Amino acid sequence: MTGLRAWGGAAILCLPMRAAARTISFVAVVVTGCMGAPAAAQDDLEQVEVEPREVVTHFFVPAGSKGSAAMQTVVGHSQAYTLKAGDTFLELSKRFDVGYNEMVSANPDVDPWVPEAGRPIVVPTEWVLPKSDYEGLVLNIPEMRIYYHLPSPRAGAKSSMVVTYPVGLGRQEWRTPQAEFWIRGKTKNPTWVIPESIKKERFEETGATDYSIPPGDPENPLGRYRIELTLPGYAIHGTNKNWGIGMRVSHGCVRMFPEDIEAFFPLVAVGSKGRFVYQPVKVGVRRGRVVVEVHEDIYGVKPWPWLEAMELIEEYGLSSFVDRERLEAAVEAASGIPTDVGHVDWPEEELDVEPLEFDEKGNLILGSLGR
Repeated sequence: MTGLRAWGGAAILCLPMRAAARTISFVAVVVTGCMGAPAAAQDDLEQVEVEPREVVTHFFVPAGSKGSAAMQTVVGHSQAYTLKAGDTFLELSKRFDVGYNEMVSANPDVDPWVPEAGRPIVVPTEWVLPKSDYEGLVLNIPEMRIYYHLPSPRAGAKSSMVVTYPVGLGRQEWRTPQAEFWIRGKTKNPTWVIPESIKKERFEETGATDYSIPPGDPENPLGRYRIELTLPGYAIHGTNKNWGIGMRVSHGCVRMFPEDIEAFFPLVAVGSKGRFVYQPVKVGVRRGRVVVEVHEDIYGVKPWPWLEAMELIEEYGLSSFVDRERLEAAVEAASGIPTDVGHVDWPEEELDVEPLEFDEKGNLILGSLGR
């Protein structure tokens, strides 16, 4: 049954699913490339079961005729978690559906590989929506996260619901580009047709001479689902690794946790527009408070986060609501956590009224009223 259920300030979109969980292999190999040709499934290969993740949708209100102060563009809620023996940030990232980068930025003083048991940490499951027209798919490169604005069921109406997922992106020499595109197709169980540039790299590193990798093969980096873009050579797909989300390790394509692409794939409409944006600084509003979220400038494109923040705040007309000292602290921390930068202490109103008087028993002296 399809429907919505409330959960933690958001809604869970329940989609029809097969009774049996779908599967995907988890074998650590070097991931390369994205594109290929569709092919039939090969279910006889060794695979590991994956439970599809529930789809959590978030309500939002973009800036409109009522002004920026009416915006509600911060979604989700951060969580507290007490570390247990054996925890790692890789495992926790997958469990809480956040990127490894998000966990590290939110907890800079914690060892991500051998964290101290019993120590409380922040799980950064709260986000400011990237600046956009709030339609279709938006991938913010510095935070390594996708936002998909669900089409409104009302004809001609704008989107008011969004889903979001962490992703892995291209490493430094294979940067994921800023670009606009359309979703041109979707493929289940894709074959990986290896690009010429990657064939050369594979041969130099391993001696491999393959031209393609069939679906279901442990060395196929695409997983079971691929979303094709009009941007040549790029796609959004699953992975054959149980790590790499929130890291820069691909040849430019966008990879998702297998559980996430399993849930995301049926939501994405062919023909939807999309864009890869580069916004290390985001500004939003929640319940009338100005919120700023700052990430590392991973490709060295925008080295002046303070100026970025001030320009956005001025563009939204929010300057009078912002405490500059709190803003400066948030920019300096670059924690990736949405941070309230509004005023805390407002000037007290001076009242031209004499104080009331009370007798020894605490009774009000009526003559002191109205003076």
